[in-house]
Amino acid sequence: MDFVKRFSKNYGAVVGAIILGLIVLMAIAAPVLFPVDPWRTVAMPLLRPFEDAQYPLGTDMLGRDIAAGIAHGAKVSLLIGTVSTLVAVLIGVSVGAVAGFYGGIIDDLLMRFTEFFQIIPAFAMAVVLVAIFSPSITSITLAIAVVSWPGVARLVRAEFLSLREREFVQAAVVVGQSVPRIIMTQILPNAMSPIIVTASLMVATAILTESALSFLGLGDRNVMSWGFMIGAARTMLREAWWMSFFPGFAILLAVLAINLIGEGINDVMNPHLRGRKQ
Repeated sequence: MDFVKRFSKNYGAVVGAIILGLIVLMAIAAPVLFPVDPWRTVAMPLLRPFEDAQYPLGTDMLGRDIAAGIAHGAKVSLLIGTVSTLVAVLIGVSVGAVAGFYGGIIDDLLMRFTEFFQIIPAFAMAVVLVAIFSPSITSITLAIAVVSWPGVARLVRAEFLSLREREFVQAAVVVGQSVPRIIMTQILPNAMSPIIVTASLMVATAILTESALSFLGLGDRNVMSWGFMIGAARTMLREAWWMSFFPGFAILLAVLAINLIGEGINDVMNPHLRGRKQ
């Protein structure tokens, strides 16, 4: 309750939570709001927005409903962003925790391994991975996770290096607690604040990365997503601006909402920021 009370004082974060909540509700209710398959031709091609009340956002070059595509695509875009972030956080926390706790040669080896993934531009690596394994929801999600975990690993390593010398950790070592138990019950809970903040912002980055991949033609052509809609509309920017504008605006709202929520969580969980703002 204390977290909610402090979070609600950040009006930007509250607005972000409302926007994201509406997007999630739209994704859940998409089969009810738009029962027709979003891939199906339902009207004349290239209907302009509000030209037909039944299709308020217009149609694309194949006569597909833009509004239906945005509603159904929300689930895919949010799913890719969330799952890829969870996988990246799991890998990053595992690598960073082991490196930060043990130090020495184990730390050196794991950090050199991490740097290998950081010397290659993240988006370029994602493009290569998706192209190698062929575009699909699974390959896109894994590619985004692979290029996202090194930042988490370095963050967790720094937190563990700082916390492993604290008195409560040394006390746990003296009483004979096992290393996994010390990591999971003593150090990791105290390092969760920056991890949660970073993860919330990574979801927004993952959505943007998926959109960029789809724009380049590396999206999954079997599922509807916001990125795929923009990618399909790239040859129609002059003739049908609404085909790319509305899914692009949906991405803008989702990314803005997630970033606002991330900033709000950071304000709540970072005591230094709270003290400075009071």
